Amino acid sequence: MTQKPDSAPNSLAATSARTVGTEYEALAAAWLERQGVRLLARNAASRRGEIDLIGLHEGTLVFFEVRHRRRNHFGSAAESVTPAKQRRILAAARYWLNGPVGRRHAARPCRFDVLAFDGDAQVPQWIQGAFDLGATW
Repeated sequence: MTQKPDSAPNSLAATSARTVGTEYEALAAAWLERQGVRLLARNAASRRGEIDLIGLHEGTLVFFEVRHRRRNHFGSAAESVTPAKQRRILAAARYWLNGPVGRRHAARPCRFDVLAFDGDAQVPQWIQGAFDLGATW
């Protein structure tokens, strides 16, 4: 089944949380591009973690974490980005910045954003500078 990029993933057709996550990442990527973000990488992984999307927004290198929560019984999608998850994102960002594409952007300012989809939302809540790693960066 082909999906329009601006529609929410069909949770009934999804067979796993991973499938739903992949669909929301694609939805987020299409939405970000419409916002003027130039995507550089998707699913940048290292042994220590993964970054869902990496892009340039107004000259800033942005590491995006895409989160979806169908229900908020255990908190919102944004609240699910725990300190442990933030550390894994940081480790993956360091790894990516040492790679061939990352080195070209290493001198740019950077930030860590969250794109949060709650319920059946088709447009994410974009939290710019969602967390700051301060001196650990």
